Amino acid sequence: MYPNSLQELIQSFKYLPGIGEKTAERLAFAVLEMDEEKAEFFSESIIHMKENIHFCEICNTLTDDKICSICSSDDRVSKVLCIVEDAKSVFLFEKLGTYKGKYHVLNGLISPLDGVNPEDIGINKLLERLNNECFDEIIFAFRPSIEGETTALYIKQILSGLNIKITKLASGVPIGADMEYIDALTLECALNDRKEVT
Repeated sequence: MYPNSLQELIQSFKYLPGIGEKTAERLAFAVLEMDEEKAEFFSESIIHMKENIHFCEICNTLTDDKICSICSSDDRVSKVLCIVEDAKSVFLFEKLGTYKGKYHVLNGLISPLDGVNPEDIGINKLLERLNNECFDEIIFAFRPSIEGETTALYIKQILSGLNIKITKLASGVPIGADMEYIDALTLECALNDRKEVT
């Protein structure tokens, strides 16, 4: 029904999460109505992002530099490390503006039922970092789920011989919630009221 190039753009938008046929059509027509300069900027932004974004060599978050701005900053509290399951969580905490420590990003959470083991989520890179840097506190900031608890317990067991305070987000974060859908106030309270893992 649509010209081929327009149909391709509609199909491309449908690759995005939560975008169905009607929304994809609306977005494609919105792009069609853009002036040439904006359309060029839009397409070039996607290409530049794919070419330039990679993982920070230290913390594994997304950056367009060799080392991210958080790891390279002298203003961060270097003795506190917040371990998260993905880079989106880093940006969520940074938007709050209350956490001033460092981060370490895993490649997901341990989930034996899905065949995801500790070696699949980059635990070795975390352990290497813990051997090279000195931390007084480690915060587990995983979504409250069986996978989150499993990952926290696994890492805690590995660190049991070290003299590091281990905390996790307070229970203000509801069980089963996806981190990116938690409102800022709940997330801030959960971070501030974190509890020691026993």
